[in-house]
Amino acid sequence: MANFASTGDMAEKTITFTEIGEGLYAFTAQGDPNTGIIVGDEAVMVIDAQATPVMAEKVIERVRSVTDKPVRYVVLSHYHAVRVLGASAYGADEIIASDATRSLIVERGKEDWDSELGRFPRLFQAAESVPGLTWPSMTFEGRMTVWLGKRRVELIHMGRGHTAGDTVAWVPDSRVMFSGDLVEYHSACYCGDAHFSDWPQTLDRIASFAPRALVPGRGDALDTPEMVADGIALTRDFLTTLYGSVSESAARGLSLKEAYDRSREAMDPRFGDFAIYEHCQPFNVARAYDEACGLDHPRIWTAERDREMWAALQG
Repeated sequence: MANFASTGDMAEKTITFTEIGEGLYAFTAQGDPNTGIIVGDEAVMVIDAQATPVMAEKVIERVRSVTDKPVRYVVLSHYHAVRVLGASAYGADEIIASDATRSLIVERGKEDWDSELGRFPRLFQAAESVPGLTWPSMTFEGRMTVWLGKRRVELIHMGRGHTAGDTVAWVPDSRVMFSGDLVEYHSACYCGDAHFSDWPQTLDRIASFAPRALVPGRGDALDTPEMVADGIALTRDFLTTLYGSVSESAARGLSLKEAYDRSREAMDPRFGDFAIYEHCQPFNVARAYDEACGLDHPRIWTAERDREMWAALQG
């Protein structure tokens, strides 16, 4: 049986820190979770915090190489542990998330932490440095404006997709967007908590802003309008191919294992070389199958459920 999830992925990744607009940076590492940085004239905003305070220090080190302004805001694009548990390291005044994201932390934050730690140990360097769940100090329903001095940042809950609570950050003065995991670039979409029927429309809303550059959840920063369009199209293609295959299997009354095997035939030739593809596919198919069978609210992943599902599909 293949190594469970990403437990076999222990190789250190090369970090890049790219300026994609004036005072706008992407912290990326070969398919690991990205962090975005927005430097205003008075303060800094960080989008997605990394998985532990020790991992977050690598981001802080890069931020300090370009500015000494205080990090006042940490924005959580969604609730997943690899994105949020490092937040305490920044010493921010406010931690901001959508109302829906806070509700998901209440409902499943602890289970998700245990699950993700088991799936991807390399991303949780010094896991003991995590002080506990990350709780937003400020939430919003649809849209919120934050002023970093004269610089305006729009935080927008675009609709359901990767999770029910996904938030993007839009910087109008530079036409740059930080999408969280709603957009990926040459990386598999993780869809274990997804809403497949909504996600393509959410991508349409992102595209309607016509971003000049975009920082995806994983993969290289997209620093031209052409690359942005390519990233959105690749993400859409991944989702529609996956859900199309699995929903067809479910409609035919095939088992989850049969749906998984058929999805691999449809997906492997096109997406098999994407980062974390092997890790994601069993979780993705399990959620797609549930949604195709009428389960709107994703089931909670626990460390135990993870292992049972993996054995059933990858065994």
